[in-house]
Amino acid sequence: MRTASGAQLDFGRLALLALMLGVGWYFWDSPALWPMKVLVVMMHESGHALAALLVGGSVERIHLAADESGSCLSRLPPGTLGQIAVYSGGYLGSAVAGAGLLLATFRFRLRRWVLGTASVWLTVMGVLYAGDSFTLFFCVGTAVVLGLGAKFLPDGVVDALNLFIAAFTALYALFDLRSDLWDSTVRARSDAALLADLTYVPAVVWAGLWSLLAIGLLAVAAYMSMHAKPRGMQMPSVTARTRRV
Repeated sequence: MRTASGAQLDFGRLALLALMLGVGWYFWDSPALWPMKVLVVMMHESGHALAALLVGGSVERIHLAADESGSCLSRLPPGTLGQIAVYSGGYLGSAVAGAGLLLATFRFRLRRWVLGTASVWLTVMGVLYAGDSFTLFFCVGTAVVLGLGAKFLPDGVVDALNLFIAAFTALYALFDLRSDLWDSTVRARSDAALLADLTYVPAVVWAGLWSLLAIGLLAVAAYMSMHAKPRGMQMPSVTARTRRV
């Protein structure tokens, strides 16, 4: 399949993405994936934190818990729009992270930069905003693991790890939104519920909107990542032409 720009569908990438999604789905309840789930929770809380800073607020502290819950405590300036942005930042932040990982790994070939950047991000968030020892230990410990992976793992393993993190992040974001859409007990204490109290728009509407945005963003990123641009014709060097003459 070729796009209007000439990019071709890379079936190898597509198969690998499908495999990673399948592995994440099948082993969703496996204890081996617990660190991945807590990592995505950190992405969620980082989305809240970034949104708070962008609207002129400040981040007090971030808490992660072993039961895969989390919270971001921040101070916000007066105004409804800022609160809407911050409450929405968690779910959309997870989707943006998944999309960014897909593009960085396959579209832009930033293999080791992805893991290195994630390592720096976790270190900064842990040192500056960790509100308890578990959060600090998880952030710094995971940062060390990712940093070592960026330094020593082979290119193919780095690609596979980045793609799995991206696929798992996408799955987690969508599963989280599914809970807010269909589980009334979860929805009653979710970010969607906070927005419902603020705007009088039902929580299920906010969750539905976030779902559409997340799915659309991830679909566009996956589409772009699975299509490789063909290499253009390269002119021979001047020295090569001279030797032929």
